[in-house]
Amino acid sequence: MRFKCRWYFAATLIAVAGTVGSWATAAPLSCEQLAELRVQASAIALPTRGARVTGVKLFPAGGTAPKTFGEYCLVSGEIDPVDAAASMIKFQMALPANWNRRVMMLGGGGYDGTVPNVAGNVAAGPADQPNPIGRGYAVFGSDSGHEGASNQGGFGVNDEALRNFASDALKKTRDTALLLVDKRYAQPVLRSYFVGGSTGGREALAVTQKWPKDFDGVIALYPAFNAVSLDLQFGRITRALAVPGAYPNLLKRKALYDAAIEACDGADGLVDGLISNQSACNASFNPASATLNGQALRCPGGADSGDNCLSDLQINAMNAINTPVTFNYPLANGETQYPGFNVWGTDFGRPGAGSVQAYVNFLGLNTLAPTFPMPAPGAVSAPGVPYGSGFWDQWVRYFVTRDPGFNSLTLDPENPGRWSARISELTGLQDANKADLSEFEQRGGKILMAHGTSDQLVSTRATEQYYQRLRSAMGAARTDGFLRYYEIPGYNHALSTVFGAAWDSISALENWVEKGVAPSNQVVFDTTGVPGRSRPLCEYPSWPKYKGSGDANAAASFSCAAP
Repeated sequence: MRFKCRWYFAATLIAVAGTVGSWATAAPLSCEQLAELRVQASAIALPTRGARVTGVKLFPAGGTAPKTFGEYCLVSGEIDPVDAAASMIKFQMALPANWNRRVMMLGGGGYDGTVPNVAGNVAAGPADQPNPIGRGYAVFGSDSGHEGASNQGGFGVNDEALRNFASDALKKTRDTALLLVDKRYAQPVLRSYFVGGSTGGREALAVTQKWPKDFDGVIALYPAFNAVSLDLQFGRITRALAVPGAYPNLLKRKALYDAAIEACDGADGLVDGLISNQSACNASFNPASATLNGQALRCPGGADSGDNCLSDLQINAMNAINTPVTFNYPLANGETQYPGFNVWGTDFGRPGAGSVQAYVNFLGLNTLAPTFPMPAPGAVSAPGVPYGSGFWDQWVRYFVTRDPGFNSLTLDPENPGRWSARISELTGLQDANKADLSEFEQRGGKILMAHGTSDQLVSTRATEQYYQRLRSAMGAARTDGFLRYYEIPGYNHALSTVFGAAWDSISALENWVEKGVAPSNQVVFDTTGVPGRSRPLCEYPSWPKYKGSGDANAAASFSCAAP
């Protein structure tokens, strides 16, 4: 039955010249021949007006070891919307000449708006292994149905564009891409994988919940799975930071960071500039009573008196980030709150040169306090409001109220009044928070999930909650049979000045899905803080503890300690 279904779908792939064929009978097509192909709307499970290839380009083998790759065909295409006012879904595919009969879909980030680099590495991927295209994967991804920067949400005024971003573009792109893979190689796909971080992590979990038969395994990194709840937390934090005098500048954030490191660094058995026992730091650190180099972190009398201390208003704002938002109204997805962030020891933006620090600042609290009207989203290097504040503002104006002139600071995320019904509706559309993944699990699907403890944009505590929900809904033993969750100390959102994570997650997933070998003794490497140092990748809730001797930069000198 599987082959018959695949033949049927492939048969609906029609070339411009009008020929019809399937992988079972047709010869594989060259890169140049793919340029002639169209896909009928009936071949895509969700409504479209069909799809087409818009360009192909053959790339010769190249790269520098270990990031080498063989010859591949880069395919560009478009999937037409039903609503003429909606944007098309733009996608790309990297199809290697030496195909391993596996496909990999890449997720996006933020509000999406750009096609992922299908020839690049996966999020937090290994530095010492080839990228997926170099491993022989056919790799594809899309812009989710609109063009724009990851912090621009204007597309949300269109219903079809919003549904595409929420999840529909995943299915439309996957169906189109697999048909093109069939025509390119004339062989069936053996395994399908999905990898993404942030919004891409939400997308990874969404495909397991909505289309559990489409992928054999997924890697969900720092997943914004309950996206609307996160938006509402952004709103609460934004309103706290917008209070006059509450926004801490870069130097004040450095003082807070340094004080937390001074207080919490040694709790893992080693003073190395890295907080591994984050839960202990969360429980013990208090900015109102903390010291830095023997001086109180709180400004004298609580009034702002310089860049080396925090005023009471600024401490209150940071405590808002550290604590949960609660929803005093029902939401369609059943969420009642979104937790706080691991604030103490997280880099929310500090003075410093280099592209990594600039990106961490951009995704953190940036350089400007939230205000109305909210400045237009800018580039990494440009002054701007906190990323989460801009994200909230775009969501309120284009997703919720659909009024570009609306003052997002006036919407109370805990008591939104007349907007509560619309917010509830959006939770059912955007969020991927289902805790029963039985259908995906029963067909042998596997999930690798990881999150940095110092993520400044998606709360690690939210991922912990989702993991606990899975274990509660499906049982601990059953959950352990198809999912692993790891936390990476010091790792920010996507990039980090403290610990830039590099992990061979693809090999771990392949071995689990294809050989039945569950991940064990996983190691993550640092690419930025102390390049080359390693730590054991500990299964939550354990954390890396120094054994008391041995190389401080080697994973072998650490054990995974229980809380």
